[in-house]
Amino acid sequence: MMTTKNITLVYPVAGLSSRFGGKVKQFAPVGPNGETLIEVSLNQALKSNFKKIVFIVGEKTENLFKEKFGSSYKGIPIFYAKQSFNPSERDKPWGTCEAILCAKSLINEPFVFCNGDDLYGENTFRIITDWVNKTNSPAAVGFDLNACVPENGSVNRAIFSVNKENYVTELVETIGIDRSKLKELNPTNKSLCSMNIFALLPSTLDLLETKMNEFKNKHKGDRKSECYLPVELSNLIKENKIKLKLLYTSDKWLGVTNPEDEEGVRKELALIP
Repeated sequence: MMTTKNITLVYPVAGLSSRFGGKVKQFAPVGPNGETLIEVSLNQALKSNFKKIVFIVGEKTENLFKEKFGSSYKGIPIFYAKQSFNPSERDKPWGTCEAILCAKSLINEPFVFCNGDDLYGENTFRIITDWVNKTNSPAAVGFDLNACVPENGSVNRAIFSVNKENYVTELVETIGIDRSKLKELNPTNKSLCSMNIFALLPSTLDLLETKMNEFKNKHKGDRKSECYLPVELSNLIKENKIKLKLLYTSDKWLGVTNPEDEEGVRKELALIP
């Protein structure tokens, strides 16, 4: 019988959405019973027996999340880490790599890091926690690239390169993907992209902290440059400091980027039994 580890669920939710008129996108009511986006995500995830939830909040979201969730959700304890910045030096925080490091003192066990405004599906969380329980090693979940590019407009996606054993060799951040570019990027319809869901270990955070310090030194005085988690994970892979297994999910990714996406997500969720 597989031993179940204590696995923490970590969400970066520090920012407000300018496209949503400065509101908390994660609070958009998309569930069949009026559940918010983040509640739907939590409900999907907690079927995989996470033991702790960490919200990485910001100046403008801290009180809102604490008022909504308090210290627990469905009996699972919630902890809060804060990502902040000095407006006299920066226009924004240092990005997702810094966000995850803000929670470092709260994480002493394997954890799953994922976006708070994306829906990954119950099966996705089961796949990634099963891997951690079995191997106690890092992993990423890949989604079909075709299904993660909108019918209209363009998006940036990190596309996985893997070896024969399905370990990631590189994450290539690809800018401005639209439907016309898909055939060129994905000729065999087999490319998988990252939607920012990773299983990592406390030891990974030590390595990321070194990368973050190097980035800050390199960009000292820069008000806008951000250090992205997928980029730094890719750098650690290329330096042979971590191995990252790529897992595949058939679940459909759902995301809310613009206010009009709310209705589409609501309709998709209504179809799920």
